[in-house]
Amino acid sequence: MKKNKAFSFFQYLFAIAITLCTLGPFSWLVISSISYQKELTKVPLDWIPNEVTFKRYIDIFTNPNNDIAYAFKVSMLNSLIVSFCVATIALIVGSLAAYAFARLKFRFRQKLIYLFLFTYMIPPVVVVIPLYLILSNVGMLDTKGTLILLDLTFVIPFVIWIMQSYFSSFSKSFEEASAIDGCSRFQTLWHIVLPIVRPGIIATGILAFLLSWDEFFFSLLFTSSLEAKTISVAISEFSGKNAVDYGMIATGGVLASLPPIIIVFLFQRQLVQGMTAGGIKE
Repeated sequence: MKKNKAFSFFQYLFAIAITLCTLGPFSWLVISSISYQKELTKVPLDWIPNEVTFKRYIDIFTNPNNDIAYAFKVSMLNSLIVSFCVATIALIVGSLAAYAFARLKFRFRQKLIYLFLFTYMIPPVVVVIPLYLILSNVGMLDTKGTLILLDLTFVIPFVIWIMQSYFSSFSKSFEEASAIDGCSRFQTLWHIVLPIVRPGIIATGILAFLLSWDEFFFSLLFTSSLEAKTISVAISEFSGKNAVDYGMIATGGVLASLPPIIIVFLFQRQLVQGMTAGGIKE
């Protein structure tokens, strides 16, 4: 009995520590976004500000003369466009490829799966120079389309690796029954397979969206104008030559984190179902 109480105590203690480590940085981000600049540069630092202001949030949404607010809105729209396109294309292409790997038998099948995983594991810094030279020669630098293509290079392998486990998790008897009824391979995929693995598709789509949304390295190196920059790069540039507006950076960080939070909140049930469904094999 004492052993169980001690174990429960350490469980709760560990859960509290994880919660604080997870929510602590975001809480400080929110506090910084509503604090005056003098509060953020005070030594010693006050964790709870004496005065709060929501002027930064108001400027972002209502002040047309604020250059930082304008840059934030344009870059936020760029991130939404790029992430949505990447998630959609990666789901379509990756799911079809994953179904082929899961159900079709062909030479080098397993080796190709590991090859896709290997390409996902390659550090981007290794290929950034040849990629930059190629894109520069074909005139594709500084566009949202280029960012979509670059993000797809690591999101599609991720989708293939995840989705092929979902396609392998249900019985082949469903496909055999549909084939007996005269369904083609595509009809079986559309009417039988996809409804079964729908939680996995939603979960993988959310993760693909988040991977593209959080991408910073390619966005920093391959974009230079506001028309193509994503929110992660724009926030990093919320500073002048002689001063850094910590409050505006924090405000941008809070607003940039809202789309992923909203998406996860709306689809949390499908996300949990999808993350657990792939672990059950036939």
